Amino acid sequence: MVLGKVKSFTVSYDCLNDSNIPLFSSGDSVSGRVIIEVTGEIRVKSLKIHAKGFAKVRWTESRNAGSNTAYTQNYTEEVEYLNHRDILIGHERDEDNSEESLTTIHSGRHEYAFSFELPQTPLATSFEGKHGSVRYWVKAELHRPWLLPMKVKKEFTVFEHIDINTPLLLIRCRVILERVIQIFAEIENCSSRVVVPKAAVYQTQTFYAKGKMKEVKQLVANLRGESLSSGKTETWSGKMLKIPPVSPSILDCSIIRVDYSLMVYVDIPGAVNMSLSLPLVIGTIPLHPFGSRTSSVSSQCSMTMSWLGMALPERPEAPPSYADIVTEERRLEAPVTRDEFEGTLFAYIQEFRFQPPPLYSEIDPNPDRANGTEEGRPDTCPSR
Repeated sequence: MVLGKVKSFTVSYDCLNDSNIPLFSSGDSVSGRVIIEVTGEIRVKSLKIHAKGFAKVRWTESRNAGSNTAYTQNYTEEVEYLNHRDILIGHERDEDNSEESLTTIHSGRHEYAFSFELPQTPLATSFEGKHGSVRYWVKAELHRPWLLPMKVKKEFTVFEHIDINTPLLLIRCRVILERVIQIFAEIENCSSRVVVPKAAVYQTQTFYAKGKMKEVKQLVANLRGESLSSGKTETWSGKMLKIPPVSPSILDCSIIRVDYSLMVYVDIPGAVNMSLSLPLVIGTIPLHPFGSRTSSVSSQCSMTMSWLGMALPERPEAPPSYADIVTEERRLEAPVTRDEFEGTLFAYIQEFRFQPPPLYSEIDPNPDRANGTEEGRPDTCPSR
């Protein structure tokens, strides 16, 4: 009997999106097929798949141990997110080459389905960086008697959702989601030189291994304003900075972190540039309308901080009562502990989150009498 040959050996995914790209998130079911096309007949011991997902970093640094001695220090670290194996044909052990243990595949095209669940725990988003990466793939192995195994590997993309409505991200960061940032700024040139206002978005990749850190900063997008001569002013009323397709922020991986920042600066020839840097989070779940006031750069690119400039009324109105705003059930809830979040501002907000407001009065009900002010002495504060 003349043995056949394997004409093609591929892995294909069942994509759930219109773009036909294998894109998944934690908890999703990943399904697909191993496709084998043969001419003639072949005998097979087993057909196996191995699904793997991991983050890995690696870099080297040169060290000097003396005047004439130098060596290279390697830094590597790996975190595993997925490790799944399955057998589509045959058995676990391939040592048995008897006819009874072999499977015959006839001439033609054959498809063998596979399926597995991604872990429910948060996964790192697929990423390719300068000193590290986050990769997910399925590898298929075809074992035949007296021949080397045939192997094929195909990657799939994991896109972990980032909800930028969480308190930590709302308070700590300036957040964007869309491909365009609107910038509101006013630049006044009080110097004697011609200056140029500019803005840029940077991506910072940080890698961790063996207690060391390696950081890479890359320019993502930038824009340039008009040159300003001495005494001139330029106002940016929603100037558009377009962001190219980039990876979402990676915040939960222990060895790889991807952050973004917006820098607005003034290029001053022959002097140190004036700059303002704002952290950004590239998320996947849109910002709710009520959250846009927490940032001078809104995720919807439509809200500004103009509400800060609203004029106060001549006579302030009395605020609503505490009971009208916070229900009794809400007041009895246990406050969030400070350890759950970082940042002084958030801890301050939590501490006074459900405290009733002070009594409102045009007249101070408790004037300071500690020093025994003289009767008839005019008070310097009109509110008293």
